[in-house]
Amino acid sequence: MAEKLLKKGNEAIALAAIRYGADGYFGYPITPQSEVMETLMEEMPWETTGMVVLQAESETSSINMLYGGACCGKKVMTSSSSPGISLMCEGLSYMAGAELPCLVVNVIRGGPGLGTIQPAQGDYFQAVKGGGHGDYKIIVLAPASVQEMYDFVGLGFDLAFKYRIPTMILSDGAIGQMMEKVELRDPVKRLTDEEIVEKYGDWATVGKPATRNGNIISSLSLAASEMEAINLRLQEKYKTIEENEIRFEKLMCDDADYMLVAFGSSARICESTVEIAREKGIRLGLLRPITLFPFPTPVIQKMTPQLKGIMSVELNSGQMVEDVRLAVNGAVPVEFYGRMGGSIFSPEEVFKAFAEKFKL
Repeated sequence: MAEKLLKKGNEAIALAAIRYGADGYFGYPITPQSEVMETLMEEMPWETTGMVVLQAESETSSINMLYGGACCGKKVMTSSSSPGISLMCEGLSYMAGAELPCLVVNVIRGGPGLGTIQPAQGDYFQAVKGGGHGDYKIIVLAPASVQEMYDFVGLGFDLAFKYRIPTMILSDGAIGQMMEKVELRDPVKRLTDEEIVEKYGDWATVGKPATRNGNIISSLSLAASEMEAINLRLQEKYKTIEENEIRFEKLMCDDADYMLVAFGSSARICESTVEIAREKGIRLGLLRPITLFPFPTPVIQKMTPQLKGIMSVELNSGQMVEDVRLAVNGAVPVEFYGRMGGSIFSPEEVFKAFAEKFKL
């Protein structure tokens, strides 16, 4: 029988990392995600699985430790919150350019600046548009429950290694701090150095045997023609990801006249908004993007002909709404409702905004 525990979202991240055979965690404490590292320290996986857990001297050090570990074909990860992720963006761009797999967890807090420790979704642009320099993207998963916080660790690592790309779990302080029942999956053994050589030896820096040349990993290419070729290859990779890895959830959308689009904790709130609307005879549905990149653009495009309007609901000033509008391409009205700075809306507030914007 599967083990079930009552855990915070941040604690679930840590337990999943251990059970999924992560090789290393390198991080720096910042609220509201500090329980990730705290739980790892309490569990002491270095004694049971050999997993390395290290508090670096800064977020900049953390991401560069990920670069080193990923070069060796290791499953490495970090976690932080908004301003800490900003400090990691240079390293994320390096890892994207070097095509290195890793897992990064962002438990968003209100901003800008140091802001507040309350939950928000103001890091959407940073995550899906490439917060660092250059033309790059990372896969972004948006959990809406503690169970998904747990499950997306394994999924994130799988996608990172499948495409050799950094992957991010984009959560917020509400899901990171809330407690729910979590079902723990069967543990996965860490790969041995020999297994890494066998599985990733064609690219990982696993040493230089006398029988072959060593692998060199770098994001530096001084020749413009070579750098363009690298960029073109990356863009093809991103296109393949968009074609194959879109994930989403729909609620009461089959007969919907109107639709809400929301991710993470906002989507949980909007589930009740849909119920309020249905009780009033308004056919409202909810689309929850699970992958923010790749964004479920084809799903929205397919639904647009049946809809009279869409409202994007976010804990920010309006970020994902831009991708919704691009998907709709002017076919139907797209409105926005949000709150900022750590304030959270209620289902009733969302319904009131929806009814006012569409004059219902």
